[in-house]
Amino acid sequence: MKKIAILGSTGSIGTQTLDVVAANPERLMVVALAAHQNDDLLEKQIRKFHPLVAALSDEQAARRLRQRYDGPTEILSGPEGVMAVATCSDADTVVGAMVGYAGLKPTLAAIAAGKNIALANKETLVAAGSLVMDAIKKKGVQLTPVDSEHSAIFQSLQGNQHKDLKRILLTASGGPFRGRSREELEHVTVEQCLHHPTWTMGTKVTIDSSTLANKGLEVIEAHWLFDAPYEKIVPIIHPQSIVHSLVEYSDGAVIAQLGVADMKLPIQYALSYPDRWPVAFDQLDLVQCGALTFFAPDTRVFRALPLAIQAGKAGGILPCVFNAANEVAVASFLQGKLTFLGIADLIEKVLEATPNVPADSYETIVEADRTARQRAEAFVGQAQ
Repeated sequence: MKKIAILGSTGSIGTQTLDVVAANPERLMVVALAAHQNDDLLEKQIRKFHPLVAALSDEQAARRLRQRYDGPTEILSGPEGVMAVATCSDADTVVGAMVGYAGLKPTLAAIAAGKNIALANKETLVAAGSLVMDAIKKKGVQLTPVDSEHSAIFQSLQGNQHKDLKRILLTASGGPFRGRSREELEHVTVEQCLHHPTWTMGTKVTIDSSTLANKGLEVIEAHWLFDAPYEKIVPIIHPQSIVHSLVEYSDGAVIAQLGVADMKLPIQYALSYPDRWPVAFDQLDLVQCGALTFFAPDTRVFRALPLAIQAGKAGGILPCVFNAANEVAVASFLQGKLTFLGIADLIEKVLEATPNVPADSYETIVEADRTARQRAEAFVGQAQ
């Protein structure tokens, strides 16, 4: 029986992780849950899965929950409550499903506490990849990727030697605007961005998918997860979202992992590894799939992707700065303060305004994130 804590239990990955738990009651037990402010959904999760402890980072939401709930689960609040979930002594595995930079500190705390990590929060590695991977090695814990693309790469690398790796082919659906020109994207709305053609995801990730910023973040994540130089990580557009990524070897062999567009499959594998549990979800029917197509991304239109790769190659604090600027840009777009094309423009301005320094400590990362957000907010204010 694997005992898990979930950071971000009310989000898209968190709720699907609980679907995986419900499908594997003899293998998985939830001992701790953390969320931001959705106290209604967290209460339902508590009553169904009976964790020892649950936390809401929003103090008011936690207060509301305490007023309604009088069961045995301990209800905590604030950043300290989230950290308590991340380091829960009864958990052996922590699922990092929080959205954005907020997932970094609790993930590092979980690693320091000796927990294995099933990581869906790509921003953790983008902002502080060196620190996180060094901590993983130092503590001797296991890190398994949850992102469908990184799970596919992880699976396609098994049984082969790292020295034989030629390229990682990182697939992207292309989002809802594949094939559009910059002129056609000048007046894109939030609602249009949120209509993803193949995946059902949270708001932030869906917006990132529409700009291809998400793929840029995933390139940086792949660099750290698989110890691969950026020159060997190649994003490609695959609209059907059936081939989740591929690995090409020095002899020309290409190994791919295929599956339906369902995050429960990579979530389950991240929790079952190195075992494979009998399938409990939708299965792929290749005959029904039809043609599978692949294209090069249009980096002139979707500029967030090359900006992310540029930041990744530069290293230091710039990947953290890219992430911070993107988070502010997406929030501003959702609030109507920034246009769709303005997201990449803002990221570029913040990167150009930031002197690069080595990302050699947690404090350096925290300061880089804070300063980048301030710069981004200032640029948004100037644009209005």
